[in-house]
Amino acid sequence: MRDADLDRLGRFADWEFVEFEESDRWVDWGPNLDPAAIARLTEATGSADALIVCHQSPGATAELIAASPRLRFVGDLEGDRFALRIDLDAAWDRGITAVDTSNGSSYPVAEWALALVIIALKNVGMIYRETIRPVEYVRPAPEMDFSWEHGELYEKSVGLIGGGHIARRLMKFLEPFKCPIQVYDPYLGTDMAESHGFTLTTLEHVMGDNDVVVCLAPLTPRTRGMLAARELDWLKAGSVFVNVSRGAIVNSDALIARLERGDICAGLDVFDPEPIPASSRIKTLPNVFITPHIASFSKNVHPRMFTLMVDELERFFAGHRTLYDLTPKSKANREGVSL
Repeated sequence: MRDADLDRLGRFADWEFVEFEESDRWVDWGPNLDPAAIARLTEATGSADALIVCHQSPGATAELIAASPRLRFVGDLEGDRFALRIDLDAAWDRGITAVDTSNGSSYPVAEWALALVIIALKNVGMIYRETIRPVEYVRPAPEMDFSWEHGELYEKSVGLIGGGHIARRLMKFLEPFKCPIQVYDPYLGTDMAESHGFTLTTLEHVMGDNDVVVCLAPLTPRTRGMLAARELDWLKAGSVFVNVSRGAIVNSDALIARLERGDICAGLDVFDPEPIPASSRIKTLPNVFITPHIASFSKNVHPRMFTLMVDELERFFAGHRTLYDLTPKSKANREGVSL
């Protein structure tokens, strides 16, 4: 948390920080279920108008909400955007505004998605390996060089799997490249397609119609293993596949088999499992560029999430609409159910 944001919060609110023992393990980013911790938080929020929860905090449960008669605002601050730390139905039944600013991590992820697209189009993974070998690098003949045929992004068609915060930032980055964009997202409304100028379509069209396919979907019960052999076979020869979301959305064996055909390139920041086993064939493929889940790694990410939350609190208590509301659509998306 930046001091400037704490100072800004203090100008319109009296606030209290309730600290819990923090784990640095990703799997512990869900709500703290320790009864003593729950009792401490419930006591602290009994007279609160707003509550912000974070990883290793108890959740904003129905019981806590019922015990907090003044509560009008709950926010989920940091960590995995799909950690389910707020009982949304209980909040909505009380007319409580629920927001989530964990999208603060979307800024560098969108940047790295763009970088991996350009890297994959140039097949930099292969070129880098060849360049650092202790022999003179000889560029392959054009007909054998993926980057000769496909190596620029300008006016390439782009398909996005997922239309959330990362996708919207990536679309802005793609504007100078004049890329027609298709999006597959069953939770996205057509109004977004109209305002952002993309085509909302099916997964088969996104995978099969485009020169570039970028996976930006969250990992949910619905998306786990969503891209398997059939879906990966839809990728056309000469296309590139980029994944900056979660490795488990893609069947790893099927992805390796598709890449071994040699007619596409990939840029991967995530893989299943992580860390990647030392013996995995994905490490040996010449048409893959891999990074170890670093897309969101930036010192600005965590403070930005709090900055965005203070922005939301400031809007709310000034009587304005909040921007990052959790809605029935986002709840359905998190749970992987149809609307």
